[in-house]
Amino acid sequence: MKVSNKALVLFSGGQDSTTCLAWALDVYDEVETISFDYGQRHNVELIARSKVLESIRSSFPAWDKKLGSGYLVEIDFIKKFLETSLTSNTSIETNNGMPNTFVPGRNLLFFNLAATLGYKIGIETIVGGMGQTDFSGYPDCRDNSIKSQQVALSLGFGKDFILETPLMWKNKSQVWAFAKDIGGHKLIDIIIKDTHTCYIGDRSKLNGWGYGCGNCPSCILRKSGWESWINVE
Repeated sequence: MKVSNKALVLFSGGQDSTTCLAWALDVYDEVETISFDYGQRHNVELIARSKVLESIRSSFPAWDKKLGSGYLVEIDFIKKFLETSLTSNTSIETNNGMPNTFVPGRNLLFFNLAATLGYKIGIETIVGGMGQTDFSGYPDCRDNSIKSQQVALSLGFGKDFILETPLMWKNKSQVWAFAKDIGGHKLIDIIIKDTHTCYIGDRSKLNGWGYGCGNCPSCILRKSGWESWINVE
């Protein structure tokens, strides 16, 4: 259900957030984006963010009319609090079933800051690319975490926020198919050439599924999803 005809998208410049941005542009009349610089190791995604927005505007004129100028928020204090393999050059490992790419509280903080902005600019619907079908096990990507956050934000702000997660129950193969259904081959090309997902920040080689090292957890999910989808496409 839409509270209004506007949406605010958590936008990193990666595959999932780009797919969610396209979905929002297809569904809503006005769309804003909010992105975060939290000292991430793969800060090349912030460069990708600008390129993706530029490509969407040029490739989809109807969406360009709906898309706002975007907000970039610096919250690099996270890096000072927590040393993870996403905020430092430590090797990517899994300890006790949890990858050290997990940045505790990151998504919860993103939603809180987005709600603060939404409160100011009059947007109650916030869109995130979280999913718990093909994911790394992050607790703040789970459906019950997002639903609880929606309740907390609505109570805390005295305003009925809606947190939309259109990818929640899709595996990575289905995410590729979902993007194709929304924006056709033009959107798929943007995702391959312009988005960034690799945790290492490697953009030295363009693979069939996009840029990346091919070995980090994020690349493995993206690559396997692509191969599964392209084989039946």
